[in-house]
Amino acid sequence: MATDTLSPPPAAGPAIRLVDVVKDFSGADGNAAVVRGIDLAIEEGEFFSLLGPSGCGKTTTLRMIAGFEEPTSGQILLHGGDMVGVPANKRDINMVFQSYALFPHLSVADNVAFGLRRKRVPKEELRERVDTVLRTVELADKADRRPRQLSGGQQQRVALARALVNRPRALLLDEPLGALDLKLRQSMQLELKRIQREVGITFVYVTHDQAEALTMSDRIAVMNNGLVEQVAPPQQVYEQPATAFVAGFIGTSNLIGGRLASASAGTGVVDLGDGQRITVPLRDPHPAGATVELTVRPEKITLTDGPSDAASRVRGTVREVVYLGTSTNYTIDTATGAEMTVFQPNDGTASVRPQRGETVWLSWTAEHSYLLTPSPAPRTPAPGPAPLTAR
Repeated sequence: MATDTLSPPPAAGPAIRLVDVVKDFSGADGNAAVVRGIDLAIEEGEFFSLLGPSGCGKTTTLRMIAGFEEPTSGQILLHGGDMVGVPANKRDINMVFQSYALFPHLSVADNVAFGLRRKRVPKEELRERVDTVLRTVELADKADRRPRQLSGGQQQRVALARALVNRPRALLLDEPLGALDLKLRQSMQLELKRIQREVGITFVYVTHDQAEALTMSDRIAVMNNGLVEQVAPPQQVYEQPATAFVAGFIGTSNLIGGRLASASAGTGVVDLGDGQRITVPLRDPHPAGATVELTVRPEKITLTDGPSDAASRVRGTVREVVYLGTSTNYTIDTATGAEMTVFQPNDGTASVRPQRGETVWLSWTAEHSYLLTPSPAPRTPAPGPAPLTAR
């Protein structure tokens, strides 16, 4: 198929930009600022995910982009145009929800064509656009079926096709795979990424599932308590988390506190107490003597029965051993008082297989340690016009 029949025209600058956006429900249904001053720039044709726990503000942010909520203050720009005050049906975007909301009495093709018929699109163009989008979502052979004759994943693809057929400049997706079982979710993650790549439309995806975000996204904004704590590609978010929250929320991470004993030439030595020190890279300036917190991922750590030559090593006692097939996971109480988790692959490469109660040494290379920064504080929004009433 010719993908340009579904792709939006090229545009200069970000597809979507949020400037110091605040959403405060005080005096309405609650007493808290749900979104507390965020800035985001989402590029044209990007698969961008808003990731965070329940209540962090990600869905409210998506609804403000869609026009279902108005910000208390700040700007929402779609392709350069300020959308604050512009009704949802006047914005060149579509939204896909967790609920498919398909018409049970209509065929797949008629469900997809529903919006085009309301816009009075000519029959020949309507048929061509429906056929094209059904091929894109690989449902062309299901065009005459009713929704009840489809699987959950197929129904979700119909809902996606119904949004794509309108040729929006951006597509917003609010946890659309939440109702599917795990295996089907994993399959649909790859399908969604394939479809997004083919049509070239900007996707903004809301999820609380870290694996989902890592699988599909070009970039991820990790949200916490109404703020964005990090925006980066998946590998950077995982390997170089900016804050303790990001390190703990994305996968499993060991958080270690200490004092920066010395710092020079991009390298620091952290004193953990009990006479144990580790070497860390300093990507940003830190004064000697500062209290710091660092993270290291469990799979980056090697276990040995004696001290190694690694610049970063800690002694500990094995408290728990869990066999998980592809790996064995260890919980270790270190001599410094910190609890650490270690993942060892069961591929025959591990030098030791310690049991509960045994003393071990944990070691890793310096570049696998990452110093964390404090979580951002909410900004006080600049004075502006009186807030609009949320619809």
